[in-house]
Amino acid sequence: MPKPPSIHSAALPYETNLPLRGREEITLVVIHCTELPDLATAREYGERVLYDSGTGNSGHYYIDRDGRIEQYVALERVAHHVRGQNAHSLGIELVNRGRYPHWLDSRHQAMDEPYPEAQLQALESLLSWLRAELPALAQIAGHDALDTTQEPASDEPSLQVRRKLDPGPQFPWPRIRAAFAGAARD
Repeated sequence: MPKPPSIHSAALPYETNLPLRGREEITLVVIHCTELPDLATAREYGERVLYDSGTGNSGHYYIDRDGRIEQYVALERVAHHVRGQNAHSLGIELVNRGRYPHWLDSRHQAMDEPYPEAQLQALESLLSWLRAELPALAQIAGHDALDTTQEPASDEPSLQVRRKLDPGPQFPWPRIRAAFAGAARD
C-alpha cells in the first residue's frame, strides 16, 4: 500500500452542496491544467457560484508548481470539472497558465509552460495513492480528450477554437500513463 502524499485540506465553501457518491463509482481520473497564473487565482475561480445548486466549477485536487497538493472537494462528492463525466470521475488540476488570459483568442492557442518536476512527482505520488484507495479507478484521460467542443474565437467569431486544450502539449503523457499503470500493480 503506497504512503499517502501530503494533502492539504482546503474544502470549497459549497462542497457540501455537491452530490454524494460512493468511492466505488470512481473509475476515471481526469488531468487538467488551471489555465490560470497561480493557485490563488484558481481558488478564486473555484469559489465562484455558477449553478442554481450553489456550486461552481472545481476539481478535487490542485497541485501547485512546487508540488503542494490541495484538496478542494472530497472524493465522495461529485465536482464540476468535465462535461458529461463528473459522476464517475475525479479531477486533478495542475497549476499552469495554459492560454491565460486569452483562452479563446485564435492568435493565442499555444500552451508552452512546462510542468515542473516537483509538480509531476506530486502528481505521480497522488495517482499511486488514489489507485490504492479507489479499486475501480482504471482510466486516466486529459480534459482535452473528453471535451472536444469548438467555440467561436474571441478575436474572430468566424473561426473556431477548441474550448479545452488542457493539460496541453507540454504534459508528459508517456511518463504519467506509465506511472498510473505501474500503480495498479503495486
